[in-house]
Amino acid sequence: MSMSSLAPALLLSMPQLVDPNFNRTVVLLCKHSEEGAFGLVVNRPLITTGRVIVNLDPPVTPDHDLQVWIGGPVEPQAAVVVADFADPDVAEIIALDSIGFLPPETGPEIKDGIRRARVFAGYAGWGSGQLEREMVQDSWIVEPARPDDVFAADPARLWADVLKRKGPAFDLLRLMPLDPTLN
Repeated sequence: MSMSSLAPALLLSMPQLVDPNFNRTVVLLCKHSEEGAFGLVVNRPLITTGRVIVNLDPPVTPDHDLQVWIGGPVEPQAAVVVADFADPDVAEIIALDSIGFLPPETGPEIKDGIRRARVFAGYAGWGSGQLEREMVQDSWIVEPARPDDVFAADPARLWADVLKRKGPAFDLLRLMPLDPTLN
């Protein structure tokens, strides 16, 4: 099964996607090709009972969002930094407009050009043909990504907010309780 690249886009999980890693998630799909796909869950802040230490060189400055986000179940120990760059050409990989991945080797000239950033633990990944199979099973809804989606002020509402902008046809899904048996 062949499908043209969906990236960059948002993937919104559907209720039939039973993997708890993706319940009501919004994934920024950054790369999609015949070899597979790669993205970041952008609506799940990491909740911890202790301190989380992320060693970044140079460190993301204090005026940036230093909370760690759950980027996905693949390599959860790896820190991935997504930033909004004044000059997108300095990003390692551009995901959407001026938003991309912080290169592993960065100097002050790159750090000074970061408008906002988020640190993600892990990422979401699909092997060759896996995302296409999940699309056929109606596991995901695709929506064009907007830069502000990546840095949503209220990430807990992002899934419902993106469904709302898709229109009234998605209201039933958007308003459905987490556990329909409680309805």
